[in-house]
Amino acid sequence: MGRISSKNQITIPVDVLRETGLEPGDEVDVRPDGRGRLAIARRRDVLREVAGSMPDVWPPGAIEQLRREWDR
Repeated sequence: MGRISSKNQITIPVDVLRETGLEPGDEVDVRPDGRGRLAIARRRDVLREVAGSMPDVWPPGAIEQLRREWDR
């Protein structure tokens, strides 16, 4: 059972966190889901979702060349 503190903080049982894959430090979105209900979901990390999704956009060696130019 969770509990709401006087500072409006919620304690979430460890077994619930484990089952959902949520971990301490995760950013979450909280929204109402009917009277007396909340929906909590891990905030989307769009960069992580799309990272690596466009292979072969740059020809081999192009990024390394750009990095060498930055050092000048």
